[in-house]
Amino acid sequence: MKNDITIAQEANMKPIAEIGKKLGLSEDSIEFYGKYKCKISLDEYKKNNSKDGKLVLVTAINPTPAGEGKSTVTVGLGQAFNKIGKKAVIALREPSLGPVFGIKGGAAGGGYSQVVPMEDINLHFTGDMHAITSANNLLCAAIDNHIHQGNELKIDSRRITFKRVMDMNDRALRNIVVGMGGKVNGFLREDGFMITVASEIMAILCLASDLEDLKKRMGNILIGYNLDGNPVYAKDLKVEGAMALLMKDAIKPNLVQTLENTPAIIHGGPFANIAHGCNSIIATKMALKLGEIAVTEAGFGADLGAEKFFDIKCRYGNLKPDCVVLVATVRALKHHGGVKKEDLNKPSVEALAKGIKNLEKQIENIRKFEVPVVVAINKFITDSDEEVKYIEDFCKENKVKVSLTEVWEKGGDGGVDLANKIIETMDKVKSNFKPIYDENLSIKEKISIIAEEIYGAKSVEYSQYALNQISELEKFKLDKLPICMAKTQYSLSDKPNLLGRPEGFGINVKEVRVSNGAGFIVVLTGDIMTMPGLPKVPAANKMDINEDGKIIGLF
Repeated sequence: MKNDITIAQEANMKPIAEIGKKLGLSEDSIEFYGKYKCKISLDEYKKNNSKDGKLVLVTAINPTPAGEGKSTVTVGLGQAFNKIGKKAVIALREPSLGPVFGIKGGAAGGGYSQVVPMEDINLHFTGDMHAITSANNLLCAAIDNHIHQGNELKIDSRRITFKRVMDMNDRALRNIVVGMGGKVNGFLREDGFMITVASEIMAILCLASDLEDLKKRMGNILIGYNLDGNPVYAKDLKVEGAMALLMKDAIKPNLVQTLENTPAIIHGGPFANIAHGCNSIIATKMALKLGEIAVTEAGFGADLGAEKFFDIKCRYGNLKPDCVVLVATVRALKHHGGVKKEDLNKPSVEALAKGIKNLEKQIENIRKFEVPVVVAINKFITDSDEEVKYIEDFCKENKVKVSLTEVWEKGGDGGVDLANKIIETMDKVKSNFKPIYDENLSIKEKISIIAEEIYGAKSVEYSQYALNQISELEKFKLDKLPICMAKTQYSLSDKPNLLGRPEGFGINVKEVRVSNGAGFIVVLTGDIMTMPGLPKVPAANKMDINEDGKIIGLF
């Protein structure tokens, strides 16, 4: 089959005004960024009083390092709904330039289930990432300038927690020293860069309800502590207004289309570990207003992405998902059954029988939120009929609908069975969604509920550093917020090599910090990389553009 970029470049795209018109958007309510992409005005978002459609979340089992095609299934499913006569709108995250030029790739789906224009979406898009970078670094500049100009707030330069960002993988910037070169350049201190999608401002963008809420949340960012040990916020530096000014266009959701001209709103893309890994509340709510069915996704497996979607995004957005699609692959389940990467293409029902315990646990997890679930087997050419049947029989025994999905190869046609089974499920089973914990519980109680109920851990152990941080957050009344767990995505535990459905393990909490503007508490259980590095042979090495402006080697 053709590679992704070739398929995308051959797409028969419609002018974005035509896609908007299909959704009932007038040209006055969209702002054009060329012929095939636009932003939807916030006025349209505020005034649209249409009845909300159904909300379908796409999540997955614990992934392998190669990923399981969650975005591809999301795009293919949106196309499939339209094939069966349902007006569907897709809501996705924006790709970051770092992974595009590194090793992971973009986030626009694949095969015949892609969003287009793929090159634009993966390269700069409408400039949202740059706006976030600028707003973030304006705050950083204001912090160092305040210290240089006399430090009226008595900011302790040893306890500044807010870092600079850039939208590129660059390991050399993880730990740096600023203020070198003498008195004129400020005070010497340690600092560092994160990738833009790890910025708290990205998380704020995706949880804000409007521009005023965005500004207020940015003002509430905890930037560090003063010499008396008290918290200092961005609003103390009086720059939240200027930061909001930089974000005035970025807050508007972006509208594009799929290869089959299904509308897709792509907006925001926070890290799925130190943040909540979901597209913006504004984009999801807009999709619910504009379509009969909104199809969205959450990063990583259900133990991370879906849990945060339910406990953070749905809580702040007052969202109620109607159905969850749980993506699984034969390859990933065999990986969880102990098969090495080089042997994943070889049929092994025995390994599948061991690894399917991971699927079992993720089904249980979703049901704990009282939302119906449908399993999607994302088909690979190496899957044997016997292996597929084993998963189908397992799902039947567990009273969950299952669909063999071929959207990568066949586009919407490959997801029609899945779409029909989701409709049947939503018609038959009513969602009684509710978060799994009360945010007013203590930090430790909330962590224990997630660790024991979702991960299956037997205990939670805390470093003394984490205990001190919890005490400090309680002291300053910053503890009554949802929890955002930061752990490996490859295992239900906090150890990536514990595959399948591990038992009898403990979760080790190393650090606890607050993203006060975003409105959640980040709990780190391992070393979370917030500034990736490039691999030995970066994807950028294979990319080029010819004299006609045609891009080559982008996936």
